[in-house]
Amino acid sequence: MGREQDDMLRRGIGMTSQRTRERLIQRLYEEGISNAKVLEVIRRTPRHLFVDEALAHRAYEDTALPIGHNQTISQPYMVARMSELLLEAGPLDKVMEIGTGSGYQTAVLSQLVERVFSVERIKVLQDRAKERLVELNLRNVVFRWGDGWEGWPALAPYNGIIVTAVATDVPQALLDQLAPGGRLVIPVGSGEVQQLMLIIREEQGFSRRVLGAVRFVPLLNGPLA
Repeated sequence: MGREQDDMLRRGIGMTSQRTRERLIQRLYEEGISNAKVLEVIRRTPRHLFVDEALAHRAYEDTALPIGHNQTISQPYMVARMSELLLEAGPLDKVMEIGTGSGYQTAVLSQLVERVFSVERIKVLQDRAKERLVELNLRNVVFRWGDGWEGWPALAPYNGIIVTAVATDVPQALLDQLAPGGRLVIPVGSGEVQQLMLIIREEQGFSRRVLGAVRFVPLLNGPLA
């Protein structure tokens, strides 16, 4: 593929056309996403590069899609909603992501905050995600292959933490790694009963908001090669 064709692919010509992306952005806006910066980043981030080529024609549908290893790329609404919640109180310098997955949420975050520290237990997924972010010249992300339940304590504290898999309860390690005033967005529950939560580290303890029902793959223990 020549450079001009490659550039066309990145901009999203044909089945990933700008018109298709605009329809997605309009839908997100109608569903309540109001942060203009979040919407703009999702508009310009080529989601079709983060899914299997056979599913590229569905990349700008507002739906989760399989990425192998029993994992999914989150639906755009959920990526937008979780990003918006993180930024609700203003710009963030240092965010930890638990669950790199395809790298799509990572790519969105990297355009919204100063630095992203992303932890993934499935090495092959993280390696692919790294390649995609390099392709897109997104270079403010550092990766760790490891257990998401443990976070990344060596580089704590974080102003924001986002978890892209459902935990049976809120990992204490992640609470411990939140900076004062820091925000943790995490799905909590099991099976069909999952709730998205926003937890904020206050001067004394933590405040918690339940934000509604969600559906995520489980947050599992231990790294997997």
